[in-house]
Amino acid sequence: MIQWVYERAAQAALLQKIIIATDDDRIFHACSSFGAEVCMTSPGHRSGTDRIAEAAKAVSSPVIVNIQGDEPLIRGDMLDSLVEALQDESSFMATLAASNEDLSLQNDPNIVKVVIDSQGSALYFSRAAIPFHASDHFLQHIGIYAYHRNFLLDFCRWPPSRLEETERLEQLRILERGHRIKVVLTPHSTLSVDTPEDIIKVEEILMKGRHA
Repeated sequence: MIQWVYERAAQAALLQKIIIATDDDRIFHACSSFGAEVCMTSPGHRSGTDRIAEAAKAVSSPVIVNIQGDEPLIRGDMLDSLVEALQDESSFMATLAASNEDLSLQNDPNIVKVVIDSQGSALYFSRAAIPFHASDHFLQHIGIYAYHRNFLLDFCRWPPSRLEETERLEQLRILERGHRIKVVLTPHSTLSVDTPEDIIKVEEILMKGRHA
């Protein structure tokens, strides 16, 4: 799965380098075997963002994109849209969201929702249904982020916030400190692989794509 994500990310036109950050020797050797650049990081990190920040200290790129290894449906143009969003000097962080019309999923805590303002910046992220009783669609957050490098390093030095710990969503640390998160809307949805059942769903989607 990591190789699939790596190869999909490599289709992005605006990424100069792709580095896999891990603290696991098995992942290191598996990724090295298909030619990926791999960075071994500390096993003591609280989150993947902290791991990415450690890897980012060794590079000079002004923009860092955090791509989760469990996002096999990611597309290169989705990643490019995040990099483009950060060309606006007033934006230091960007993420993705897609419209979801399946309102039965609104109350699923495994699906993170986001609401945005008129300028496309996040007002709030939640595992609860936001907005309450939406009648047409909701915005489903896609957990892929782009940061200005220095902002990422600053973010990882801040202590966890109350809302972050309550919702178990670390991006809320950003909002609680008064910073903006640009939300880029994409017509493409993804499916994170969090359970064995998710693998089956992703394989079905990929097979349909090949035969479409």
